[in-house]
Amino acid sequence: KFSHIKHVEFVDQNPIGRSSRSNPVTYIKAYDDIRSLFASQKLSKLRGYQAKHFSFNVDGGRCEKCKGEGEITVEMQFMADVHLECDACDGKRFKKDILEVQFEGKNIDDILNMTIDDAVKHFSIHQQDKIVNKLKPLQDVGLGYVALGQSSSTLSGGEAQRIKLASFLVKGHTKEKALFIFDEPTTGLHFHDIKKLLKSFDELIDKGHSV
Repeated sequence: KFSHIKHVEFVDQNPIGRSSRSNPVTYIKAYDDIRSLFASQKLSKLRGYQAKHFSFNVDGGRCEKCKGEGEITVEMQFMADVHLECDACDGKRFKKDILEVQFEGKNIDDILNMTIDDAVKHFSIHQQDKIVNKLKPLQDVGLGYVALGQSSSTLSGGEAQRIKLASFLVKGHTKEKALFIFDEPTTGLHFHDIKKLLKSFDELIDKGHSV
């Protein structure tokens, strides 16, 4: 009986984002909440910073020299381009003033460099449940060791696939049910991680989806 399946999701091992700006925390939409949290800090309010100031994608708070990339690309005529750490922000992507804003002792750069596991711990202690609920699925699919701001281009195919899976788990119960097709999801995984992955599949099934 296929009538309850509204769409098919093919979850393959292709990269989750072609640009160096894409990362796990932007992909699962948790970065929006983190930026809002930083914009709500006392110093941000005093200085008139908004959520956009904590984004490396738009003008405002990002380092102007590297445009929020954290590195400068030097084009070489007959060789591959050379990527150098930006000397204006020391690879931190943001202006110094923005990095002065802290949430419980951590600035936005510290947060982006945290692993998923550490971030879940940090935000749990300080009752940021909305952020924790979005980060938790990344932990559940066995990606606790990945940094929040790690560039998608440095993730393996299997990691990209599990981030996609986590993004569906974040959505929770949706009216429209899907048939999920996974392309070799256990390749190169340790038994311990396979166990986590199977648990995540069960969670999709519990939400009424098919795998």
